[in-house]
Amino acid sequence: MDWLAQRGVALEDIAAVVLEVQDQFHANLTLEDCLESVKAVVAKREVQHALLTGIALDMAAEAGAVPEPLLTILRRDDALYGVDEVLALAITNVYGSIGMTNFGYLDKKKIGIIGTLNSRQQPGMVHTFLDDMVAGIAAAASARLAHNSLDHTR
Repeated sequence: MDWLAQRGVALEDIAAVVLEVQDQFHANLTLEDCLESVKAVVAKREVQHALLTGIALDMAAEAGAVPEPLLTILRRDDALYGVDEVLALAITNVYGSIGMTNFGYLDKKKIGIIGTLNSRQQPGMVHTFLDDMVAGIAAAASARLAHNSLDHTR
């Protein structure tokens, strides 16, 4: 979680994405419920390992410590470079196929902090992996809520 914070991502930012996506499916859903779900996702060791790996790769690209042509690919976040999505899917798979469906939606819509990270508004920073991993966490937290909810409709 320290690495997320150092990269400008608060768990509350991810919870806000979860709330926006899941509010229509869960009666009385609160930001606190979403934050609890996000915390449960990031508490899993395989999620932590994916985060550490992706953030380290982003940082290495920022430092120029990745060989070409990969360096240019990572710095541009090339659309056809799918390894970042594959790593994020390791996070979503913790909660099954609904997590993957949620991830696909978030990867396209770029809601909240995901869009901020993807926009490259921070000069010199690379978030090729981070934006997708944050989407993966939000997708998994959303799937967790679905798995734990008996009220799937309003």
